[in-house]
Amino acid sequence: MSSGILYLIPAPLGKGDIAWTIPAAVRQCVAGLDRYIVEHPKTARQFLKQIDCVLPLQRISMQVLDEHTQAKEFENLLSPLLEGSDIGLLSEAGCPAVADPGAGLIRLAHQKKIRVVPLVGPSSILLALMASGLNGQRFVFHGYLPVETSKRAKKIIELEKDSIVRDQTQIFIETPYRNQKLLESITSCCRDDTSLCIACNLTLADEYISTKAIREWKHALPDIHNKPAIFLLQG
Repeated sequence: MSSGILYLIPAPLGKGDIAWTIPAAVRQCVAGLDRYIVEHPKTARQFLKQIDCVLPLQRISMQVLDEHTQAKEFENLLSPLLEGSDIGLLSEAGCPAVADPGAGLIRLAHQKKIRVVPLVGPSSILLALMASGLNGQRFVFHGYLPVETSKRAKKIIELEKDSIVRDQTQIFIETPYRNQKLLESITSCCRDDTSLCIACNLTLADEYISTKAIREWKHALPDIHNKPAIFLLQG
């Protein structure tokens, strides 16, 4: 018996018209799946309703893969694939395994010769980079910076120096309720001529993307509290 396919399914970045972010062919591809590995079942069910899932939600199996899932559980999650069933790996928002859980599961799938198929959809990191005007040839995504004030400041200065030396864009994120503190740290730590792009609520009706020098940001910081945002820095 041949193994099933592990589909990597991007999810919308927020509430809005799903047709704007998830292609029709992708929605059709996954609408008939009866097995999913999801980060949050509630969000996953909302996604399935939006794509006009052809099966009753009660018939769909959902297993959870989140930041608490241990590597020893991956074997069990993949077992239906080895028995021939297709499974969709669904992120909470954006692309699976990119700043989200799932990379370890996907690596094990490759080791077990399971076909892995990434589907097209929104990546907030790439959308922000595209719109920033900063270096798209050389860039690094760092995920979350330290929470503690002095360690965060040290990291920001380090990233700025690396950006200058390597001529690369530094990309990072923060938990939305700490966005404002991070923004204040960036503007207080970085050189006036360093460029900063803030990309907030991407693909949504109130999307905000702006790139300015630090000296310009200091005059008026935007209110991005509790709004999903990507930060891009280039010295």
